[in-house]
Amino acid sequence: MNMGMPKSCIVKAVAVTVLLLLPVLAAQELPRLATPDQQDQANDQDQDKSVSTLKVNVNVVQLFFNVKDKKGAPIPNLGKDDFQVFEDGKPQTIKYFTAETNLPLTLGILIDSSPSQERVLEMEKEVGGAFLSSILSEKDLAFVISFDVDVDLLQDFTASARRLKDAMNSAHVNGGSSGGGGIPGLGGGPVPTLSTPCCTKLYDAVYLASHDELAQQVGRKAMILLTDGEDEGSKLKIQDAIEAAQKADTMCYVLLIADRGMWNGFGGGAMKKLSQETGGRVIEVGNKMDKLKDAFDQISRELRTQYNVGYTPTNTALDGTFRKVEIRSKSGYKIQARTGYYAIPKKD
Repeated sequence: MNMGMPKSCIVKAVAVTVLLLLPVLAAQELPRLATPDQQDQANDQDQDKSVSTLKVNVNVVQLFFNVKDKKGAPIPNLGKDDFQVFEDGKPQTIKYFTAETNLPLTLGILIDSSPSQERVLEMEKEVGGAFLSSILSEKDLAFVISFDVDVDLLQDFTASARRLKDAMNSAHVNGGSSGGGGIPGLGGGPVPTLSTPCCTKLYDAVYLASHDELAQQVGRKAMILLTDGEDEGSKLKIQDAIEAAQKADTMCYVLLIADRGMWNGFGGGAMKKLSQETGGRVIEVGNKMDKLKDAFDQISRELRTQYNVGYTPTNTALDGTFRKVEIRSKSGYKIQARTGYYAIPKKD
């Protein structure tokens, strides 16, 4: 005689168990930022420099933006009365306005180290290192992340250009330590297989740089991505990456770079959406060193010729919703700024 549980009851018990575990399994699918075991910089004095960065009241929205003419050249020497600000279509009163070029900058450098970068990675290291040496001052902070099958923090916040360049030089193609676990392909790219190079966790990298790094900082923040723009294997989608960057108040610049003789074009559509909605832009480089140098020069000029506007929104609810913001030039100049912000309380 079988004294065990009836088969139908066993099936039901297993089904219930699986349902109970689903939230746990889903929580485990979020990407994680890998850091070197030996990288412990808790006592690094460079980390303390972030306290000098501009802070504002939680009820004030601040926007950093660039103003350009029809040819893309920056327009200097403008004042508060030259602009209007609208939130969700409603005019806002500008509380403060500055055209300072030396406010502290927090910068993230994200390097694609997937196979598409094999012939251009050394060029990225050389030109990117020179850019960091030229743009960073002692009051600025930067970090370096590489992404391929993993997303790796190669160097946490520091003002040392030498440390940052050493971190960039340590990046190598397919430098991840593992497959990262979890289910690939959820970011919209193809599901990788053993017969194809895997992976380029681009969207995960943007999310982690925004959520884990830049969201903890205040003031002027920017991210520069060196990539072909193609995502493969991310756990998150492009909209998740954009939302994280917007919540971190971070501008995203994308330098589309790859050896086009070996790889098929660029993933420009998603990257254009990312850059436009965060106040940055896309610059196509290909595999040309002179174009890469010029791209970094353009970004340097833009980061040092920004305006900063602040206003207290007429809608004071901090309800987590997205507010669409538009800055208009009364003279018809082109405004390069993020498209809005999430109404959430700022961290102290």
